Amino acid sequence: MSRREIDCFKAYDVRGRIPDQLDEDVAYRIGRAYAVFVAAKKVVVGYDIRLSSPEISAALTRGLNEGGCEVFDLGLCGTEEVYFATQHFAMDGGIAVTASHNPPDYNGMKFVREESRPISGDSGLFEIRDLAAAGDFTMAGAVGGMRELDARPAYLQHLLSYIDPASLQPLKIVVDPGNGGAGLVVNALQPHLPFEFVKIHDQPDGTFPNGVPNPLLPENRSATAAAIRESGADFGVAWDGDFDRCFLFDENGGFIEGYYIVGLLAEAMLAKYPGAKIIHDPRLTWNTIDLVGARGGTPVQSKTGHAFIKERMRAEDAVYGGEMSAHHYFRDFGYCDSGMVPWLLVSQIISRSGKTLSQLVGERMSMYPASGEINRRVNSVEDVLDAVRRRYQPAALGIDRTDGLSMEFADWRFNLRGSNTEPLLRLNVETRADHALMERRRDELLALIESV
Repeated sequence: MSRREIDCFKAYDVRGRIPDQLDEDVAYRIGRAYAVFVAAKKVVVGYDIRLSSPEISAALTRGLNEGGCEVFDLGLCGTEEVYFATQHFAMDGGIAVTASHNPPDYNGMKFVREESRPISGDSGLFEIRDLAAAGDFTMAGAVGGMRELDARPAYLQHLLSYIDPASLQPLKIVVDPGNGGAGLVVNALQPHLPFEFVKIHDQPDGTFPNGVPNPLLPENRSATAAAIRESGADFGVAWDGDFDRCFLFDENGGFIEGYYIVGLLAEAMLAKYPGAKIIHDPRLTWNTIDLVGARGGTPVQSKTGHAFIKERMRAEDAVYGGEMSAHHYFRDFGYCDSGMVPWLLVSQIISRSGKTLSQLVGERMSMYPASGEINRRVNSVEDVLDAVRRRYQPAALGIDRTDGLSMEFADWRFNLRGSNTEPLLRLNVETRADHALMERRRDELLALIESV
């Protein structure tokens, strides 16, 4: 096979436009390359709701088979179902065919190896790319086959193990899968839960008739918020396309920044595992550190990004890790991220506490006002970081370079970090109980960033 330029490999996964960046030939090559790199014999494959996913998955499977792998096909599923099946059934690896929240003409892949350990740019992803590009494959001694694997019953049982169904109140919950795959799992969970679900955009549809499923974009939240207000729901949940992230809305339709959900889930996990370690990223930290410490846990900071969080969780044997980007990781879930476990835990917290979701997070939002992540395109990430450091260093009580630049002062802090893929800076600012100060420091930093 001749060499071919392959440019759809990113820092953590594969993503590209169909068919000019990712097609069946590239998918086949990736399957062959994965088989060589991982030396795998049993591999789980599943795919999302995109129209191109079945053909990309079939080509990937053919490559894996010719590389000597037996493929266990989950069919249409979420990324976390691939993670679960890989670990639960002791497979050598797993691949999810998905482009998550990218436009409908994109597709991609997310990779794990045994025990659902992630494969990223730091742990072999680019080696797989180079093997796929070279195309220098020899036929395996024994060609593998493909069999269907129905992992969903075991997956559902595992999800329900995080809660006590007997403690749940008959809540009304708006669910918005954004025409992705989450609705299939909600439907399967429904008979086991006392909830009334108000379902919108719940039919899987790879054309994304209601827009790309990415609730991080403010314009994509209005339908969920309106449904909550119209139905009088207790809270709402929206997911991205492959539902490895979930986004929560309170009973008023207010969108809750993922940062405050990290603290809420950390408390819940520490109630179950007293004294445990909790992993957090450096972007916004004070609320998490305060809550974890007050509940007798140990907060541990990790570089942002799923591969770094998962690695640190394993090293620390942490029970939970959370990122403000709505990725939530659980030790009992193979240290992987799940978009289903968080809202189930929140439903139990609401049921047991008798408080609304806005009450549960409102006090924390007042204690630690945060800007949310703000992106700015710059000419030079390093020049801006240097200018910001020089401007604020004289007054800083602490400087941390775990991920970008974090600087801490008596009553406020910020993190400024570059994108992995483009000349963007991402800013987060938080203060101690002073929203006006947060806004003032945010605007001050943005003006400095834009002036460099």
